[in-house]
Amino acid sequence: MNPIAQELNQVLSNNVCGRLLSDFGKEIFFPRGIVAQAAEAASKAKRFDATIGMAVEARQPMVLPVVAQQVPGLGPREVAAYAPAGGVLSVREGWLEQMRSKNPNLDSKTCSLPMVVPGLTNGIFQCADLFFNVGDTIIIPNMHWDNYELIFETRRNVSIAEFDLFNEAGGFNLKALEQALDANTPKQGHKRLAVLLNFPNNPTGYSPNKAEAQAIAAILTKKADQGVDILVICDDAYFGLFYEKETNNESLFAQLAKAHERILAIKVDGSTKEDFVWGFRLGFVTFGNLSMTDKHFAAILQKLMGSIRSSISNSSGLGQFILKNAYEHPSYPEQKSAAFKKLEARYFEVKKIIANYKDSPGTKVLKPLPFNSGYFMSFDCYPLNAEKLRQALLERGIGTINLKDRYLRVAYSAIDLAELATLYEEIFLVAAQLAV
Repeated sequence: MNPIAQELNQVLSNNVCGRLLSDFGKEIFFPRGIVAQAAEAASKAKRFDATIGMAVEARQPMVLPVVAQQVPGLGPREVAAYAPAGGVLSVREGWLEQMRSKNPNLDSKTCSLPMVVPGLTNGIFQCADLFFNVGDTIIIPNMHWDNYELIFETRRNVSIAEFDLFNEAGGFNLKALEQALDANTPKQGHKRLAVLLNFPNNPTGYSPNKAEAQAIAAILTKKADQGVDILVICDDAYFGLFYEKETNNESLFAQLAKAHERILAIKVDGSTKEDFVWGFRLGFVTFGNLSMTDKHFAAILQKLMGSIRSSISNSSGLGQFILKNAYEHPSYPEQKSAAFKKLEARYFEVKKIIANYKDSPGTKVLKPLPFNSGYFMSFDCYPLNAEKLRQALLERGIGTINLKDRYLRVAYSAIDLAELATLYEEIFLVAAQLAV
């Protein structure tokens, strides 16, 4: 094992983070090679910097005019230079400040500085590499994003244990979560559990209310009290898009980061959905734990940076600088609020439309699952085959998503407010025709 990796492992050896690392997580490190030496030269090599593999002219990166002219507000270094492997420092610090403002209960002493990754998908991918070995298990609600299978099952050969997201009353199924934790707790050896929770949920658009969020944290803390090390990944892709007053409007990460010394919480979030820049592919990974110190956080960030360096090298600097300037613009809060209100109006319109169809023939097969946030809502189509419904809608020029041949996901975020009534009219009509 590399001596640097050994040093980092030694720092983490007395902490849940070190105990949860995969074999790869223990082996990985950020080398003191080209990138590290180039970073050192950036602050000290004032005469000549011959470290990094970039073409430079007059101490600025060479940028083709046809490229530079498309980004007039940024200089050559912001447009074309490599970003640090962990992300632009001012962007990372700015995102942490945003996390604090959005999550008043977040104790910044119990979390790391966020690290930039190329999108939330890569953030979850990095978590899978750092903390999962072949044969491990991760507990996930039965309604989830299909990319989890690719990342955990296909890439890492990790087993997925599902629990029902909803109880019979249409709320978060706390009992099912607790049962899944109990059923998957190892009887011998290292007692560890891994859980992934995504709120607002994709595909259902559901987020727990405040009481449910507290209960989730309590269940996990109770299990940690039993001597179990628990990794909790909070996939917060659609964070902030909460439309109902009783919905928990903070990330579970804020509670879990300070809940128990045996709980390692990881927040995977980003500007992708929060700032409506899907193609920028900029996400963040933040670690949280009650007993980790700055030294511990620095060690795990070095390992994450090594994993980033060895897989995708670094994230887009251009996207980071564009967002940095956007955050500093005086109109940013107003524009962000205006965008939120548009989605909120669509949400309430969909709720009204569905309520108006409660006695229609289509409701015999289309049962809306609970939703209160995010981009989506989903129908339970049983006994109708959701793929047949999707295909029939496609023939009428309407695109939806079939999940498990039972559920139909509708992204109302992608439909203008004035067109939602027509969309749902078609969905209910086709479902009624197929049900005959």
